[in-house]
Amino acid sequence: MNPEFLNILTCGYASVIDNTMVVRVVPPLSSDMKISVNCVEEILNYSFKNKRLLEEALTHSSYPDAVSYQRLEFIGDAVLGLAFSNYVFLVYPTLDPGQLSLIRSANISTEKLARVAVRHGLYQFMRHHAGSALEDKVKEFAEAVSQEEDNAAVYGGSMKAPKVLADIVESIAAAIYVDVHFDLQKLWMIFQGLMEPIITMEDLKQKPQPVTLLFELCQKQGKQVDIKHWRKKNKNIASVYVDGEFIASGSSEQKEISKLNAAREALHKLSQSMPVDNGGMIENYNDVDGKSEIEGAKQKLHELCSKKKWLKPTYKTEKEEGPSHDKKFVCSVKIPTADGTLYIAGDEKSRVRDAENSAASMMIRALYVSNYV
Repeated sequence: MNPEFLNILTCGYASVIDNTMVVRVVPPLSSDMKISVNCVEEILNYSFKNKRLLEEALTHSSYPDAVSYQRLEFIGDAVLGLAFSNYVFLVYPTLDPGQLSLIRSANISTEKLARVAVRHGLYQFMRHHAGSALEDKVKEFAEAVSQEEDNAAVYGGSMKAPKVLADIVESIAAAIYVDVHFDLQKLWMIFQGLMEPIITMEDLKQKPQPVTLLFELCQKQGKQVDIKHWRKKNKNIASVYVDGEFIASGSSEQKEISKLNAAREALHKLSQSMPVDNGGMIENYNDVDGKSEIEGAKQKLHELCSKKKWLKPTYKTEKEEGPSHDKKFVCSVKIPTADGTLYIAGDEKSRVRDAENSAASMMIRALYVSNYV
């Protein structure tokens, strides 16, 4: 591409009138945006040659007498998709196109990009005149994200991500792309750190999409799944039925999130409702904290892994909170297999030993539900 034309694209705007190119030079950076631009440059660890590009990327359409990020967001959406496609293509040389698409979708979704904006505090640098409603929505989402599990970014958490947050990330990516003369490799070198932690194939295998997993598990059992939606005032409610029998419900202001919540709850309940007689693996039950758990689950899970020629299970304390006299623990268990790493967390318990047994119990039930054993 002609260097002079590139200079026009990055430092001004051009149009053709009567076969003559007319260039409008971009004015200097606005005084009210200098601090914001400098702060975002520090976050990116990149100094813009044309700082007005970053100013534009941080300007909402509600802000008067200024160019908004809408055009940059348009190209940012496409360029992030292509940059990440290149990345997964090189990092995962043995994966098929379907698997590559899953990783790409998880990492450039509105949900993931909105969390990138929250993690780096990018919203505070955006100028707008959209009123307090937008700010309240972003604040509510940020608070919800702070209480979520790490994997919530993949499928959505307790509330839907405000699109404006993802727009900011895409716009900043586009601003960098134009500033580096449309060099995709340079863009990714600058932007990759902002996207960390990147969701990997192992992450997706550890906890598949809840709705998809629900349908797959029930299909293996020859059961029919039906998810019905209805509204109650300002809430969307999703109810899961298996072979016509009600299993669980989930609610949210957003239809998609209510469906996810219902699927998660249904999977949890189905994992606890397996028959007692399963080849002698599950013989005894104790009522612990009002929930059925398998006695000696850790030993039984260890025997099951040996039988399947899997590596032995590993346990991790995911949460430890409360005063010393009333601590609560949540433990998880992982099992590496040829198909990927299996992962599940147990219920909250007052002792680590019980928390590990809870995780082992849930893993055994999940293995039977999914026909692993």
